[in-house]
Amino acid sequence: MNYALIVAGGKGLRMGTELPKQFLPIGGKPVLMRTLEAFYTYNSEIQIILVLPHSQQDYWKQLCREYLLLVPHTIVDGGETRFHSVKNGLALVNTPGLVGVHDGVRPFVSQEVISRCYDLAAEKRAVIPVIDVVETVRHIEGEGSVTVNRDDYKLVQTPQVFDAELLKQAYNQPYTPHFTDDASVVEALGIPVILTTGNRENIKITTPFDLKIATALLDSCSI
Repeated sequence: MNYALIVAGGKGLRMGTELPKQFLPIGGKPVLMRTLEAFYTYNSEIQIILVLPHSQQDYWKQLCREYLLLVPHTIVDGGETRFHSVKNGLALVNTPGLVGVHDGVRPFVSQEVISRCYDLAAEKRAVIPVIDVVETVRHIEGEGSVTVNRDDYKLVQTPQVFDAELLKQAYNQPYTPHFTDDASVVEALGIPVILTTGNRENIKITTPFDLKIATALLDSCSI
């Protein structure tokens, strides 16, 4: 069984809006709905688990009725941190299988990237999509800084896809602030994580500028 665990716990603080960023409309449809539809398009039989703060669930259900969302999914309460939210979602995951953990505000992940991540994870157990760093990167050293080789770095995206049993085992570890994504949790077990190429359009919508980019992406292609 394959799962898509969609984590949507944003409060819209960086967006500067009262409405949480995952509910903001792009192209006449809430961001989060576009994200769910991306995984449903990939595989209509995938089990979608949506992790959402309890206080936002009634509003989400209202949106689903308003927009006639037909994507089957199960809603789980979010936790204190992203780590705890993912752990809550994993309680509904059965093994064996694969789990892809994806940010609810990344609606432009390509079908090719989703498919490649799941296919590779079936063999390698732990796979994440990444893209190249195109800007010059400097490392802060005390009060100064030095340029570093950007070829030594990658920008990480989602979905991060793992063997279900492995991911559940990883999330049984005690939480630490060093767990910034699912790959960091799995690596704490000593398990290597395989990198695969993501798609640059797969942006995380967190600021008003990101929202403008998202609108431009919709205007330039049929997503």
